[in-house]
Amino acid sequence: MNREMLTLVDAISREKNVDLEIVFGAVEAALAQATKKLHGGEVDIRVAVDRDTGNYETFRRWVVVPNEAGLQNPDSEEMLSDALDRISEIDVGDFIEEPIESVPIGRIGAMAAKQVILQKIRDAERETLLNDFLSRGDKVFVGTVKRLDKGDIIVESGRVEGRLKRSEMIPKENLRSGDRVRAFIAGIDPTARGAQILLSRSAPGFMIELFAQEVPEMEQGLLEIKSCARDPGSRAKIAVVSHDRRVDPIGTCVGVRGSRVNAVTNEVAGERVDIVLWSEDPAQFVIGALAPANVQSIVVDEEKHAMDVVVDEENLAIAIGRGGQNVRLASDLTGWRINIMTAEESSVKHAQESDSIRKVFVEKLDVDEEVADILIAEGFTSLEEIAYVPLQEMLDMEAFDEDTVTELRTRAKDALLTMEIAHEENVEEVSQDLRDLEGLSVDLIGKLADGGVHTRDDLADLAVDELIEMTQVDEPTAKALIMKAREHWFTA
Repeated sequence: MNREMLTLVDAISREKNVDLEIVFGAVEAALAQATKKLHGGEVDIRVAVDRDTGNYETFRRWVVVPNEAGLQNPDSEEMLSDALDRISEIDVGDFIEEPIESVPIGRIGAMAAKQVILQKIRDAERETLLNDFLSRGDKVFVGTVKRLDKGDIIVESGRVEGRLKRSEMIPKENLRSGDRVRAFIAGIDPTARGAQILLSRSAPGFMIELFAQEVPEMEQGLLEIKSCARDPGSRAKIAVVSHDRRVDPIGTCVGVRGSRVNAVTNEVAGERVDIVLWSEDPAQFVIGALAPANVQSIVVDEEKHAMDVVVDEENLAIAIGRGGQNVRLASDLTGWRINIMTAEESSVKHAQESDSIRKVFVEKLDVDEEVADILIAEGFTSLEEIAYVPLQEMLDMEAFDEDTVTELRTRAKDALLTMEIAHEENVEEVSQDLRDLEGLSVDLIGKLADGGVHTRDDLADLAVDELIEMTQVDEPTAKALIMKAREHWFTA
């Protein structure tokens, strides 16, 4: 019988083009499963088949666990203290094994063993096919629509399948069985029972790869797409840069009479593509990303990673776009939060900010508005700047002598120290249930404390705009934090 098993293993290996070790592993798994059924419980069984003779041994084993963890499954676990009594050199995670009687092959349920072996072989075949496919390094999956599966589309390429989820398709796109389709390889799900390759036609990476196929200069390294933002099926923006002065990045991507960009547009259901020149200067990059709108001025806030962009009334609608599409795509493309406003709105905001800064300077530095206005006019916006900018920078101001500058810096440092003490006292008042709330960092807890939010219910009572103003988090984060804080209202 053992000789017959070796013959069978060899035959299966050749027929399925699967490594012998994988087939032996499947046989061992089938024998172990059959033995486990005879013993019952949650026992752990290992079977070792001799690759030369076909003889096999069976072992029952226990994994060593830490003493403090206790035994969660006594049938297959042994505490470290007990294990050390049996084997002097053993550690947590090691196994203790005892040989037990092997189950004769003839007593194994033939169908059960066959199913285990065949499933192992199928898994191995699928893994081999997947690894062969991935080794090619393709980023775009080209195949045929095979079938629908719970709203998703299964795409077949040779003997490999990919899953295109409904959420990853281009809106209003209607793919039918037998259609030829291209999609971006977004990831791999090794735990999936069916198609393991996850596909997307709506991901920004798909558009980048489509341009890579149409623009040979990208493969040659002469041209690079730095980023891409998409509203799938409607509009997209790509940022390009040339690494060769002789190559016009925008014209190269457009192609002769628009041939290259049109080829991409046709593949993504007519999605219009704006090609933007990438720049190392964030402000210049944002200005280009907002095209076709003309920008009057721009103010960069590095701390908030945001920009206030001023446009005239005629360009306001163009800059924002239908449903906010243009500014949203520009923001996604550049990675900056963009606030579009008119010159009048900018003046109002600037005046409000100046009033706020003036109030702080008057209150904390104990100076009159005239001195505060001089500091604002010189570009100072915070107490930290007054306290810690290089001394010479303040001495260069004609309005103040050295004694005044020294006094202002001293007052600024004293004010900051007082505020820090008050901040620490506020943080100490924050309840433990708020500190333990998922998603709250130490910095956010401090900002909440300064705003008078000390308990979970205090946070739950806030409106979204109040939390945004208090902490400068984005809207989705604010909503998520408030809903998290309110969870106990509905589970109590």
